[in-house]
Amino acid sequence: MDQQLSFKRHRRLRSSSSMRSLVRETHLRPTDFIYPIFVIEGSNIKNEISSMPGIYQLSFDHLLEEVKEAYELGIRSIILFGVVSNKDEIGSEAFHDHGIIQEATRMVKKAFPDILVVADTCLCEYTSHGHCGVIQNQDVDNDASLELLAKTAVSQAKAGADIIAPSNMMDGFVVVIRKALDEAGFSHIPIMSYAVKYASAFYGPFRDAADSTPQFGDRKTYQMDPANRLEAIREASSDVEEGADFLIVKPAMSYLDIVREIRDNFDLPVVAYNVSGEYSMVKAAAQKGWIDEKALVMEKLISMKRAGADLIISYFAKDVAKWLQESN
Repeated sequence: MDQQLSFKRHRRLRSSSSMRSLVRETHLRPTDFIYPIFVIEGSNIKNEISSMPGIYQLSFDHLLEEVKEAYELGIRSIILFGVVSNKDEIGSEAFHDHGIIQEATRMVKKAFPDILVVADTCLCEYTSHGHCGVIQNQDVDNDASLELLAKTAVSQAKAGADIIAPSNMMDGFVVVIRKALDEAGFSHIPIMSYAVKYASAFYGPFRDAADSTPQFGDRKTYQMDPANRLEAIREASSDVEEGADFLIVKPAMSYLDIVREIRDNFDLPVVAYNVSGEYSMVKAAAQKGWIDEKALVMEKLISMKRAGADLIISYFAKDVAKWLQESN
């Protein structure tokens, strides 16, 4: 080769596994994850969700063994979703002081005081119509729903939830919940806002798991249009002004550009929600032998961290924690 040529020797920093590890810019750790758990009424129930292989609806008598496994893998945060049979027009089980999430929270916090319990604060799992608020004239009444969401948040905080995570996308939900928490003596409890939540086709398996499919219409009048980018910044700005402490972008995989936008525009912790459809597609392809599941999952989750996420809500959390233990 002509010794006069001059070019950069980038491959020097890729020469071995140890070298690549030394200069790696982005890392995954078990403590980066928030692990979702579905709690169902009844006893001796461990129902595998047909569209989410490896994920279960768990009754109370199975809940702690699931939390224990996550804890021993180094995961320190979980998010709880309730599956109930007693539903009504206003989702009153969501804000019952002895509701399923409230009782599950008490149980987890008693057994594992240092696990952070994130309470999903919404009504859709508890309403007979499957929407995230009160229905008036075949649409969700924004302001009437806020009162019930605030009651739900306070009841979850009373039960011991460490973080309130409102996912309903009602206008003003952060400021109303913040005010209610403060007045109830929970000014120390942070709000992890689903600040940027798109009306996505990736949610299908979750609706199987949580039994929360809308009985009519869709959620496009309150969840965001997937075509919009600037709207995400407007939504997040409102939540920051209203008192949010974390900002969630949901879904994650097809919205990494939005994760980066939120990271670049705000200094709060950013949470990427690696949603059910993203999980199920990988699991289905892996079962067919079409992909290397571990390699693909790690690459996908690294991309979320690289895009700017500080934390990831993911059904893969336990799998990743196991793989990280093996690699260490």
